[in-house]
Amino acid sequence: TENDFVQRIRSIQYEAGAVPSPFDCWLILRGMRTLPWRMRAHSENAMKIAGFLAQHSKVARVHYPGLKPHPGHEIAAKQMLLFGGMLSFEVKDGRDAAMSVTAKTKIFIRATSLGGVESLIEHRASIEGPGTTSAEGLLRLSIGLENADDLIEDLDQALG
Repeated sequence: TENDFVQRIRSIQYEAGAVPSPFDCWLILRGMRTLPWRMRAHSENAMKIAGFLAQHSKVARVHYPGLKPHPGHEIAAKQMLLFGGMLSFEVKDGRDAAMSVTAKTKIFIRATSLGGVESLIEHRASIEGPGTTSAEGLLRLSIGLENADDLIEDLDQALG
């Protein structure tokens, strides 16, 4: 019946999301043309920043599969050409030190999102709230397309 058909279409729309507008489709098409170069920049910047953080005296641990000590490095190296633009790290002195880092960054934007062209920083335990299993000193970074040296300088001054 027509009613069954309408219900089926509504179910598909609910499960898959709304159909994008022609303008949204054009934006996606336009963005796809530069996606490989943007992803390369995200990954290269993240690798450089992860290496810097791994050597920093105020950083306890860096979570990034591009670093050889990471437990998933070997399999990531087999499966991926690059290691992506997301990483996290733990500040040695816990929550207060981590919150201080987020407050002191000048280039990184305090926000919860991923994969944009701008670099973002977030304190996971604050986002997740009570009952979180995230370490109190854990900060997550989504690395953007800014100059990696500028991002490193920003993190270095924020870490103090």
